[in-house]
Amino acid sequence: MRAVVFAGTSISHEDAKEILDTTYLPPVARGDVDKIAGQGYDVIGIIDGVFFDRAAVAHKEIIRAIKKGIKVVGGCSMGALRASELDVHGMVGVGTVYGWYRDGVIESDDEVAVTTNPETFEQVSLPLVNIRETFREAVEQGLIDNETCKGLIAITKRIHYPQRSYLGIIKKAVEEGLLEDAEPLLDYCRNNASDVKREDAILVLKKVKEILDAGE
Repeated sequence: MRAVVFAGTSISHEDAKEILDTTYLPPVARGDVDKIAGQGYDVIGIIDGVFFDRAAVAHKEIIRAIKKGIKVVGGCSMGALRASELDVHGMVGVGTVYGWYRDGVIESDDEVAVTTNPETFEQVSLPLVNIRETFREAVEQGLIDNETCKGLIAITKRIHYPQRSYLGIIKKAVEEGLLEDAEPLLDYCRNNASDVKREDAILVLKKVKEILDAGE
């Protein structure tokens, strides 16, 4: 069996190959799934994809691939978004972000959107899902309370996704009186930030590997 995975932003191709030795392509865009669906792949993994600067991967092309008997696995970013919409059609969703979309905890595309280096696909801004999880864990650590956490998320949502950073969010929170001192939370974020997207990317790779090993 053969697999191909669209990734490069949430996890590099180099790091991904240490988990699953397979074919990797850049973040998926409109038409990419149709292109590879006839190339003999048994499994397609979708981790990262384009959102706003180019047309996103279409629902119909994923459904067409599934109807051809190809297993399509999604999670983390664009993969999570499409899996939450297409799991009823047979797309396999994995990970925390997929679960949040599926269960209506989050809805907007910009929850996972980031700006990237056009040469390397590496992210240069922070995704809201990672910020959410970092602040939630800060609540568990007793650093902030639930109301402050909600306020921080509200501030983050008002910041356009390419400009999202812990420094910018926390600075704005101090300006608005939500936080008295920036340093404790900023120091926590610098040293303990969650990367739920990377964790989910790894789960996609492990699921693809599981399917390949089982020969399903």
